[in-house]
Amino acid sequence: MSAMWKPSPSAPATPNYSPEPSRPAPPAPAVEPANRPPVATGGDQATIGKGLVFKGEITGSESLFIDGKVEGSINLPGNRVTVGRNGQVTSTITAREIVILGKVRGNVAASDRVDIRAEGALTGDVNAARISIEDGAFFKGGIDIKKADAKPAAAAAPEVHKPVQV
Repeated sequence: MSAMWKPSPSAPATPNYSPEPSRPAPPAPAVEPANRPPVATGGDQATIGKGLVFKGEITGSESLFIDGKVEGSINLPGNRVTVGRNGQVTSTITAREIVILGKVRGNVAASDRVDIRAEGALTGDVNAARISIEDGAFFKGGIDIKKADAKPAAAAAPEVHKPVQV
């Protein structure tokens, strides 16, 4: 009966180990973060994070999200400029669309619209085709609403003056 407690001679002392060849991991799919605002243009969106301070002129051909501090001029015609909740901008802003959730001191000009959200504050003049100011937002300045179709219609149909006979 002592044979029950003896190790079996048929079991190998060391396991026969054959490692599986390493395979490269497939690339992770590019997924946009859920908190990122949608970009209306086909291009990318640049971001100035809340830990950054930028002084100077910003120009380009893509949308911009600002969550840090910016001093200078921002000129992004045809694109969106979004000032995030932590954003502090002392600048003139020119863009297609401007969304303000933080603080802006300076004049803004949008070819389409300016949107001041409930958390946002704007001290400066607005020149835009449309403006939206949510309840709770702070705004101090002037508003100049420009008609988007006023200039093309006037250029397409020039005035014709006919002499009047009495």
